[in-house]
Amino acid sequence: MDRCVVLVDAGYLLGAAASLLAGEPMRSRITVDHSSLIQGLRERAESDTGRDLLRIYWFDGAPDRVPQPEHRRLRVMPRVTVRLGALTRSEGRWAQKGVDAAMHAELTELARNRACSDIVLVTGDGDLLPGLMSAKEHGVAVHLWAVQAADGDYNQSEDLVAEADERRVLDRMWITRAVRAKDPTGPFAPQPATRPDIAAILSAPLPEPPAAPAENGTAPPAPEPEQEDEADTEHKGVPTPKDLAALGRHTAAHQSPPSPATLRWSSDKGWSDRGTSPESPEVAGLPTLAQLTTAEQRWADREEDITTVSGDPYEVGQVFAGRWIIRLGGRGDLGQLSVQYPRIPHRIDGELLRYAARFGLLAHKDDQIDEDDRYAIRAGFWREVSDRTGTEHPPTAAQESPGQR
Repeated sequence: MDRCVVLVDAGYLLGAAASLLAGEPMRSRITVDHSSLIQGLRERAESDTGRDLLRIYWFDGAPDRVPQPEHRRLRVMPRVTVRLGALTRSEGRWAQKGVDAAMHAELTELARNRACSDIVLVTGDGDLLPGLMSAKEHGVAVHLWAVQAADGDYNQSEDLVAEADERRVLDRMWITRAVRAKDPTGPFAPQPATRPDIAAILSAPLPEPPAAPAENGTAPPAPEPEQEDEADTEHKGVPTPKDLAALGRHTAAHQSPPSPATLRWSSDKGWSDRGTSPESPEVAGLPTLAQLTTAEQRWADREEDITTVSGDPYEVGQVFAGRWIIRLGGRGDLGQLSVQYPRIPHRIDGELLRYAARFGLLAHKDDQIDEDDRYAIRAGFWREVSDRTGTEHPPTAAQESPGQR
């Protein structure tokens, strides 16, 4: 049929783009606008082949083949199909398994079934050579695309290059339409994007522990300021459990008994000291989303998560909060909830993080959600609460202050 198909080896495309723009083939060194990238691939394929696009196949690896947020965004785009292989870690490096085999199978199947007249391959792996030759034998024109190499040389198998019917190079100008280096000193680094909601949460004051009265009933005098050591000044903003442990050791050496430190967030692991800022009975009694959800709603929620929710941490927080508020109805006092800002009630917060884990937001080295993602998830939750209740949170003014994260 007179249509074209694009098969993309994401490991090659993004790894080569990272080498070109950031100097090393680490995808963590680049940011990708997937919508622009897919649109660019489609336009280039239709222009080069003179055929309408049938479909773009995106082949990538993922830990345990669990779709990551970028895969969820891609697979709901028109004319895009995501195929995932395994991503395994060996000797400190990640390696894809099964991606080449999946591309080979798709390539030969498309050609054998005459599903298209032209196939565009975005890859450099010589293992696809038998599949490329098989496609040619079935009368399919094979176009091989390369990413401009950082050193000006080929970054593809020479046999693959020799066997292709047509070859094109995606140069630096084309790549930078959708890909940017994260290195702030790099020539193609984007301007850092700030989210005012997250800045407001980071700037919200920590709850002050109540001062213990002196024996005569009067407030104790303020202690003389002490020279802060490196452990106290090294971190800014939200303390981690490690920071709190260091703070506890420091205060134990200077004060008896040591004053308690308080985390900004509650957690499903109970890390925060909720005794210094207790939840009101109204807030503590708010039902969880699971308690408010019927079996039919649970099925519909899962369907929506799979087909429309991209997995962006901020969006995940919004979706969760929207469902919770709608089903809560008049069964809780949401006015009391804003008093707790930016802390989400303990049980709701734990449920929110477990919900977010479904979208591949876990850092697989320790099965924890990345700290920046946690901020974005909770900021999305509070934004949805504000939009649906018309409640502005106390530190909203901080959203306008420059210099926030």
